[in-house]
Amino acid sequence: MFQSFFPKPKLFFSSFAIWTLLSILVWYLFGAQMGTAIGLPPLPEDAEPIINLSFFVTPDYLWFYLYTGVWALAFGLFWEFYAKDHPWRHWAIWGSYFIIFTTYFDVQVSVLLNNWRRPFGDLLQNALQGKPGVTTWDFYSLMITFWSIAFLNVAVFVVVRFFVSHYVFRWRTAMNNYYMSMWPKVRHIEGASQRVQEDTMRFASTFEGLGVSLINAVMNLVAFLPILFMLSGYVTELPIIGSIPHSLFWLALVWSVFGTALLALVGIKLPGLEFRNQRVEAAYRKELVYGEDHADRAQPLTIAELFINVRRNYFRLYFHYTYFNLARSFYGQADGLFLYFFLVPTIVAVKITYGIFQQILTAFGQVSNSFQYLVNVWPTIVELLSIQKRLRAFEAAIDNEPLPGIDQEYLADNGDVVGRK
Repeated sequence: MFQSFFPKPKLFFSSFAIWTLLSILVWYLFGAQMGTAIGLPPLPEDAEPIINLSFFVTPDYLWFYLYTGVWALAFGLFWEFYAKDHPWRHWAIWGSYFIIFTTYFDVQVSVLLNNWRRPFGDLLQNALQGKPGVTTWDFYSLMITFWSIAFLNVAVFVVVRFFVSHYVFRWRTAMNNYYMSMWPKVRHIEGASQRVQEDTMRFASTFEGLGVSLINAVMNLVAFLPILFMLSGYVTELPIIGSIPHSLFWLALVWSVFGTALLALVGIKLPGLEFRNQRVEAAYRKELVYGEDHADRAQPLTIAELFINVRRNYFRLYFHYTYFNLARSFYGQADGLFLYFFLVPTIVAVKITYGIFQQILTAFGQVSNSFQYLVNVWPTIVELLSIQKRLRAFEAAIDNEPLPGIDQEYLADNGDVVGRK
C-alpha cells in the first residue's frame, strides 16, 4: 500500500518526522533571531492583530516562507537522490510538501478570520447597545474585508482539493501497478480482482479524506494553540475547578482525550466486523457471478447459506453500532454546551466582550476539534482499517508470508487450507 508510492516508507516517514521536529525546534529557539538578522523581524508582541490580507506579507511571514522552503528543499533533494530509481518519488516528495504547505496556509486564513471576529463582534455589541460613533460604513468596511478573506479561503480550498484528488489517484495507480505486477502470486486470494480494483480505489479515496483532515488537525493545533493560550488570560475562574493557568487549553485537551478514549473503547470491535462484512459480501457476489456462466453454480441452497452469513454479520454490525452511536451522540450533545458551562463565571463577571467571546469560541473549537480527530473520523477509520486488512493479505502473499490471522480464520471457516499462499 505504501511502498508502491513512497520510497522506503518506514525510513521516509521516520526521517520526515525527525526532520520536521528538528526544524520546529530550531525555529522556536533561533527563528526570531535569524529572521531579525536578515531584516525580517517578528511583529512586536503588543502589536494590534492584522485583520486584512496584509497579514500574509508581513516580515515574519516572509521569513517563515523562506525558512520552511529551505528545510523542505534540503529534505526533498536528499530523497530525490537517495530514491532516484523510485518511479513515484516526485509525487510522493513534492506532492506531499505542497499539500502540507497549502493546508497550513488555509489554516492561517482561518486565523485571520478569527482576528477579524473581535472588531466585528465588538462593533456589533456597541451598535446593539446604542453607543455613539457607530456608522453603517464601519460595518460595510469590515464586511468588505471579510469577503476578501473569504474569496482567498475559497480559492485555496479549491486548489488543495483539486491537487489532492490527483495526488491520491496517482497513489491508487501506483498500488494498482504494483499489485498487478505480482498478479501470479495473489490471484488465488479470495476476491483478488475486487481487492485490486475496488479496495485500492476505496483505500485511496478514504485515505484522501483522512489524510487531509489529519494534516488540517495538526496545522490547526500549531496555529490556534498559541491563540488559545493568550485568550485563556480572560478566563480566570472555572466553575467547580477554580482558577488554573491556561484553563482553555486544559479544558480542550481533557475533554477531547475523554471523547477519543470513549469512542475508541466502544468502537474497538467495528474494524474486524467491517472486514468480515466485506468477506461475506464478496463470497455471496462471487457465487452469483459464477451462476451467470455455469448452471450448476448459485444453487438456491448455496445462495441461501451465503446470504445467511451476510445477514448474520450485518446484525452483529447493527448491534455494535447501536451502542457506538449512543456514546457518540451523547458526547456530541454534551460537547455543544461544554465550553459555555465553564465560561459562565467569566460571562457573568463581564470580563470579556462579545468579540472576545467569538474569538474564544472559534479558537477553542479549532483546538478541541483537532484533539478530537479520532472522535470525528472514527467511522471512516473503521472503514479504512477493514480495507487495509484485505490489502494486507495481498502483501502477505507477495512477500511469501502466512496470511493474516483474520484471513486464516475465514479460510478455516470455509473448509480451505489454513495459511495457504
